[in-house]
Amino acid sequence: MFNVEMYKGTREENYELVKKQLHALIHDEKNQIANLSNASSLLNQFLDRINWVGFYLMEDGELVLGPFQGLPACVRIPVGKGVCGTAVQKAETLRVADVHQFPGHIACDAASQSEIVIPLVKGDQVIGVLDIDSPEKNRFDELDQEKLEEFVSILIEHV
Repeated sequence: MFNVEMYKGTREENYELVKKQLHALIHDEKNQIANLSNASSLLNQFLDRINWVGFYLMEDGELVLGPFQGLPACVRIPVGKGVCGTAVQKAETLRVADVHQFPGHIACDAASQSEIVIPLVKGDQVIGVLDIDSPEKNRFDELDQEKLEEFVSILIEHV
């Protein structure tokens, strides 16, 4: 059973707690969809000031919508297009302070103003991305990037 936690510590302490919660949710589960679903739900409950969190998974050379929390989203994103596709192409995290300034941004939710996308890398292959959108500009900082990359490194062992 999962209880909603009130995150009362520092941001660093709260991120450590959410990583422990992720590990507890997925440590003995092998199903990729179940683990990605719980991970997106956990982040949706944990992160404030966001309007979408979820995963896109590589399939036949493009990103395809996976488990998420938020409004309906774009189903397919070509590699190299938008923030998600560019993160796959570069195989690196992209933190975008203002999505309207990002060339080729794909607007799935008109409310989104900033975005962070972390590639899911297994071995030497990008298998998908974690995508998080916010309705405010400059929502994501270096600490968010560092801790969300650690979150993904825990998750990748179980997908």
